[in-house]
Amino acid sequence: MSVQNGKDLLIKIDTNGAGSFQTLAGLRATRLSFNAETVDVTSIESAGGWRELLGGAGVRSASLSGSGVFRDDATDAKAREIFFDGAIQNFQVIIPDFGVVEGAFQLTGLEYAGNYNGEATYEMSMASASQLTFVAA
Repeated sequence: MSVQNGKDLLIKIDTNGAGSFQTLAGLRATRLSFNAETVDVTSIESAGGWRELLGGAGVRSASLSGSGVFRDDATDAKAREIFFDGAIQNFQVIIPDFGVVEGAFQLTGLEYAGNYNGEATYEMSMASASQLTFVAA
């Protein structure tokens, strides 16, 4: 994978529940991270006293976050609605020259900020709520 523009990593939201994804407008920074818990099965009989892990076990999860400025009333309103309803919503993450990650996320954090002599900004964070799919580019 060659060097990519950060602006090409997009977070999209399913605005109508029918697979109609729109980019969350105004995002300046986006981040997707994958996590996997380990299951330690080390015992007194473990070779050399080294830790042993159980492959394929444990909980996998992903977290998604973004920050930016207000640009689009429709996607801003949808994000607020999802947060205040505590709803689970489908999102897509477009990773240039890598692929698309899609699945259900819950909006777990929504922050607004503004400086006296600057623009209003927002930050949001999401946690995966079910199995995610990945389609390579």
